[in-house]
Amino acid sequence: MKCIILAAGLGRRLGQDLPKCLLKFNGKTLLERHIDNLLAGGIDEVLIVVGYQAQAIHDEIKVLGAETQVKTVYNRDYEQGSVLSLWYAREYLSCGEDILLMDADVMYHPHILERLIKTDVFNCFLLDRDFEMGEEPVKLCVRENVLVEFRKQLDANLTYDFAGESVGFFKFNGEGAHHLTLKIEEYVKTQRHTEPYEEAIRDLLLQSPKDFGYEDITGLAWLEIDFPQDIQRAQLQILPKIGELQNKLT
Repeated sequence: MKCIILAAGLGRRLGQDLPKCLLKFNGKTLLERHIDNLLAGGIDEVLIVVGYQAQAIHDEIKVLGAETQVKTVYNRDYEQGSVLSLWYAREYLSCGEDILLMDADVMYHPHILERLIKTDVFNCFLLDRDFEMGEEPVKLCVRENVLVEFRKQLDANLTYDFAGESVGFFKFNGEGAHHLTLKIEEYVKTQRHTEPYEEAIRDLLLQSPKDFGYEDITGLAWLEIDFPQDIQRAQLQILPKIGELQNKLT
């Protein structure tokens, strides 16, 4: 199993002059935390899609001594949307093996990643039911235990049993990853490359909902870091929760 981490974006809403994956919490960058968790989970082939301040990420990989396990690919069009990050990673994505796909700007309890690595679900989302409805969360909607929507904005007529927030981590089997590669190619050819990459995944989900499933990670601490206030929340709330949960689970 291989892993693709998307880390090319500018992170304009955060207002900091560095890639979000290089934010430090208790002396460790988000990138270091990702790599530690992936290696602990048995994943030793990681591709990071870089763009904005790519050299800074290369320098961090070197400092961590992770050059053997971690490679990068440069998205020179990183200002044009996340679909292109997957386009630049297409050879890795279509390698035929199981693939983890991760946003780089998430702080999370290691058991969340462990659940995704060990799941029996072929094409898997992570779902957290403990969230507040609003415009920002990317929502996963479930009806009769089948995923029926994956989007920020929900149709008012959509019926579902419950909803959860997507963590931004996914697992695809070889076939699912190949289909995603083809869908990304379609987006690029039809000039839809400025759309979020999640839209391409959504297309596949709605085409074949029974090919997808989810792991419910409600109760495990995590946070996507998008805004300045998220940095403080990560430091003051999420890290202590991760520590508390680790103490209970060990």
